Amino acid sequence: MLNSVERLLFVRNVPIFRELRDDFLVRLASVMDEVFYESSYTIITEGQEGRSMYIMVSGRVSVHIGGQEVAQLKTDDCFGEMSVFDAEPRSASVTTLESCACLVLTQQQLYDAIDETPGIAVNVIRLLSRRIRELNQDLNQVKQQLAQTPSPQPTRPQWYRPMPFPPPEPL
Repeated sequence: MLNSVERLLFVRNVPIFRELRDDFLVRLASVMDEVFYESSYTIITEGQEGRSMYIMVSGRVSVHIGGQEVAQLKTDDCFGEMSVFDAEPRSASVTTLESCACLVLTQQQLYDAIDETPGIAVNVIRLLSRRIRELNQDLNQVKQQLAQTPSPQPTRPQWYRPMPFPPPEPL
């Protein structure tokens, strides 16, 4: 469990909160809840409603869509921010790979923070833009690999031998 000084020092190093005033960070850090999860615990489930984002204090998590891992996150990373902004269902699931501690920032807490310090919104936009760019790069790599892979030819079993059509019967 982080005390108030440790919490401030931690939050100050999180990318979306960098460059923000300490007096603001003290207030923000004090309203966030610290939660703990055991290994293999699903924190977020794809398709469910979400109204909070999480900041990794310790541990590692897997982000996965339809069972396919798309990322692993560690200390100082955050997740769940998309649903906080667009109120859409979660686009991915997040499961702990080991015991984790997270700070939780609710939608209302984030909106209040943005009202007070708009710089937070700019930092979150940077984070989302970076993630979109990374996804675009991944998508382009997959497209290039698919374009370079020859299309498989349909194969027939070895025992298959086409037989000629029988001659038409006389009328």
